[in-house]
Amino acid sequence: MKKESEAKSYKSPQRKLVRFFEKSRNQWKTKCHKAKSTVKQLKNRVRFFEESRQQWKSRTKELEGELAQMKAKEQARKREEKELKKSPREEPWLQDGLRNSVLLLLIISTPLAISSFLYH
Repeated sequence: MKKESEAKSYKSPQRKLVRFFEKSRNQWKTKCHKAKSTVKQLKNRVRFFEESRQQWKSRTKELEGELAQMKAKEQARKREEKELKKSPREEPWLQDGLRNSVLLLLIISTPLAISSFLYH
């Protein structure tokens, strides 16, 4: 076996070896540079997609909250509608004090109207 300290001897002329090793080194550097560039692009792309994903998650939560509020309003409206169907229907002008006044007026004026119709 050869010792590690001994220089490796090549049979090709040195000028050809220099060109071969230089070309090999340049190809390796180019390959390494392209790989680093690709890694950087992919890292940026991953970062962009992670940020986009976070934005969509927050937007989704916001919309889910709005949907829950709208569902609650819809249920309240349906309950109110159901209660209105159950209660007797009244005209809006026949509410509370106004209704009592109209009834009193009808009770008072009806006998007078009947008596004036009969005797005249």
